[in-house]
Amino acid sequence: MSFEIPVTRVPQPKPKPRDDQLGFGQVFTDHMFLMDAAGETGWSDPRIVPYGPLELEPATVVLHYAQSIFEGLKAYRGEDDVVRLFRPDRNIARFNRSAARLCVPVIDPELFLAALKQLVAVDREWVPRAPGTSLYVRPVAFASDPDLHVRPSRTYRFFIILSPVAAYYAEGFNPLRIRVEDGYARSIRGGTGAAKTAGNYAGSLLAGEEAQRDGFAQVLWLDGIHQEYIEEVGSMNIAFVIGDELVTPPLTGTLLEGVTRESVLQLARDYGMSVAERPVTIAELLAAARSGTLREAFGTGTAAVISPVGELAYKGERFRVRDGEVGPLSRRLFDDLSDIQRGRRPDRHGWMVPVED
Repeated sequence: MSFEIPVTRVPQPKPKPRDDQLGFGQVFTDHMFLMDAAGETGWSDPRIVPYGPLELEPATVVLHYAQSIFEGLKAYRGEDDVVRLFRPDRNIARFNRSAARLCVPVIDPELFLAALKQLVAVDREWVPRAPGTSLYVRPVAFASDPDLHVRPSRTYRFFIILSPVAAYYAEGFNPLRIRVEDGYARSIRGGTGAAKTAGNYAGSLLAGEEAQRDGFAQVLWLDGIHQEYIEEVGSMNIAFVIGDELVTPPLTGTLLEGVTRESVLQLARDYGMSVAERPVTIAELLAAARSGTLREAFGTGTAAVISPVGELAYKGERFRVRDGEVGPLSRRLFDDLSDIQRGRRPDRHGWMVPVED
């Protein structure tokens, strides 16, 4: 299906930063996509307009009750100069699952994909070229009613913005130091842990700030009831190599169904590895660290792709993973995903979607 999305271009494009000046999520392109929903009519008036502020009334529902969802995906410039999105169908599906959980109207996946492709095509010159860089894509939907009733909004706004980015962590691909969080809880069964909603991240900020003050990059969350089962890192899913098996916590409704997580599991199976999605207790993980059978630990996520973990801390005790060095599987996964995203390796699973067909 073809969608005609009108474009209003900026009268004067902004200067673009050099690739070696990029950080993460601080510079934005010239244009954004907007669309609105009201009552029973669903989403309407899709348009691409100059990037700029959104005007909200003080009583807007999202400011009071956090009825907001978002996604994060990336576009890459290949060595053939073709710009491609990485697995946008999976982000669109997850966005709509989050929408259903937060009472936000779902979006037609074909319209969603058309919006992504057309917006990136309009700002394709913002897609950086240097190794390790990409164009980060942030779709957001939020409740836009000016109404203080505690109920789902009747109107919504959807937008997509773009940001040229470098590595997410200042450490780059160097192993991170992670603290296991045994005080605060991120989610419980039946909650919103599987949805990519703003409130989940707001509730995780304090633990992350406290960990960073103590020299850690992130926290590793345990389940919210028993504080026993490992779930995910603050901004990533988590995986371990225990013995000869790649292990990651299962999707039980309390953690995010990561697109990079899914891709990593597929690549590991392609390598012929034993892969398990099963519960992992903190006791099992520490026993593996003490015995030396914990061979690798790494986070998986859109922003950083693969983030090796070099140290885990729990209740005042610290455990080194591979003596703080990058493991071979972490390196292989990072290199293979990067090569697929850049068009340097065959895309056997059809993950890359060209922006301009």
